[in-house]
Amino acid sequence: MLISVAITNPADERLTSRGQATRERILDAAADLILDRGVAAVSMRDVRAAAHVSGSQLSHYFGDKQSLIRAVIAHQADAVVHAHQAPELGQLDSLEALDRWAELNIQSLQSRDCRGGCSYGSLAGELAECGDSVRRDLAAGFDRWERLFRHGLTLMRDRGDLRGDADPEQLTYALMAALQGGMLLAQTARDLTPLRAALTSALQYVRSYTP
Repeated sequence: MLISVAITNPADERLTSRGQATRERILDAAADLILDRGVAAVSMRDVRAAAHVSGSQLSHYFGDKQSLIRAVIAHQADAVVHAHQAPELGQLDSLEALDRWAELNIQSLQSRDCRGGCSYGSLAGELAECGDSVRRDLAAGFDRWERLFRHGLTLMRDRGDLRGDADPEQLTYALMAALQGGMLLAQTARDLTPLRAALTSALQYVRSYTP
């Protein structure tokens, strides 16, 4: 774990290029630590050390852990959207592109020995019940991701690649649920089989709507 609709923080626009680079370094470090250890086990001190910044630098960009976590959510959502814009995926508007998307996700998890699962899905799993503001941030990130599939599947239906009764939203949920559930099962079992089976079944469901 691909139309970029970045969540822009107005404060970011006031940062110098060096300041923006420092902020991005902090977010990268925090995201990696959270994926590896979980949110609860990561302290601001841990992030400071991993990002090689001072306490004053960290507090300048993120006043507390809550603000850092919300920024990490937006950061990870940006990363997911960017990844789904890879040239070989086009607009996710063909069966070939969807097959390639599935294979890229399988390869990604395989390269990590089935560790970590989906970075954004794992974040959502930990934080979805940590308050409405955080939950809304997570939901907004998923919606940005899902819009890419809805757009591609709508193009396929409008071109006649899928039948007129195909529902892009329903198909999007099938693909996303297969990815998230398959990633979790594969991560837990340290075996790619559940992910491959889930994605294959979801793609077969999409194919069932071909004319």
